[in-house]
Amino acid sequence: MKLRITFAAALLSLAGAAQADITIGVSLPLTGPANGLGIPMQNAFKLWPTSIAGEKLNIIVLDDATDPSKGVQNAKRFVTEDKADLVIGSAATPVAIAMSGTLADSGTVQYMASPAALQAGKDTWAFRLPQSNAVMSHAVLNHMVKQGVKTVGFLGYTDAYGEGWLRDFQDEAKRMGVDVKIIATERFARADTSVTAQALKLNAANPDAMLIVASGSGAAMPHKAVVERGFKGKIYQTHAAATKDLMRIGGKDVEGAFVVSGPCVIAEQLPESHPSKKIAIDFVQKYEKVYGAGNRNQFAGHAYDALLVLEKVVPVALKKGKPGTKEFRAALRDATENMGRTVVSHGVLTYSKDNHWGFTTETGVILKVVNGDWKVE
Repeated sequence: MKLRITFAAALLSLAGAAQADITIGVSLPLTGPANGLGIPMQNAFKLWPTSIAGEKLNIIVLDDATDPSKGVQNAKRFVTEDKADLVIGSAATPVAIAMSGTLADSGTVQYMASPAALQAGKDTWAFRLPQSNAVMSHAVLNHMVKQGVKTVGFLGYTDAYGEGWLRDFQDEAKRMGVDVKIIATERFARADTSVTAQALKLNAANPDAMLIVASGSGAAMPHKAVVERGFKGKIYQTHAAATKDLMRIGGKDVEGAFVVSGPCVIAEQLPESHPSKKIAIDFVQKYEKVYGAGNRNQFAGHAYDALLVLEKVVPVALKKGKPGTKEFRAALRDATENMGRTVVSHGVLTYSKDNHWGFTTETGVILKVVNGDWKVE
């Protein structure tokens, strides 16, 4: 599936020479298990302006179908056929990781739309728009301690997102020195339609809380499974579940759930002193004016934030190269790495040479599902 958002004209004018546009390739899971993340991002891209720093934008959106091999195909097309200056995606962690090698080899900046961990030295060209699993684990663990949680059952994806959360949650607990331990671990595939056996094993372990690591609409199924099989403790979900799909599909079974998120999802509930409040409200108002009240979304917020980053770094990069050249791509990378403190809807980003994640541990907020809506804890 391909969508071309035609922000650029084919010809500049009847008399003038052709001018290179800034070409951005976007690979999103518009179908497949993670489509609940990709579709809101695609919606947000449709709201982008037609130009940045006087340069027209040509945004090409392709569906990766939540499939790593399709993501690699998209990445190859972006760098060979489209000559993309920048690639954004994927919102599915395994796909984003699979794409990274092709983009790095071509010297093309990748703004990952998922908290994808790469091996040391492999993220020279990759920057993350979402908060890291470690940053979000920090917020979850702080909340668990306040709630008196000491034992946790883990139910997560078998892929890089699930395994990343399992590792980072345990590492962050050690780093913080808190007495919260995972006592039972079960996994499932994104395409699975039932986790009955896993839920029964976890319930038998009788943990104080469950940590479910899934995304979009897929986060409701495992949640319902543990509740329907009698679990009465607290249930936590990760930032990939911070969408209304959780409540739409989960219904009464997800009432009282705790979900870690970036601040943009509850923009109006942020204190006046929060640096992101004004920007987060701007995102919510613009997005919901077009797509309806209550449709704000963690991942749509990442697309909004990508624009804020580009509005800051593109003018800097243009001083060193023209769109369509390797000099411009390299300048985009350097400008992103050195952009300094940048307030976005999800918090404050500060990328650096040694940190392509950007967000600090103050970023995550805990939401509670109350009467089918979010309430900040």
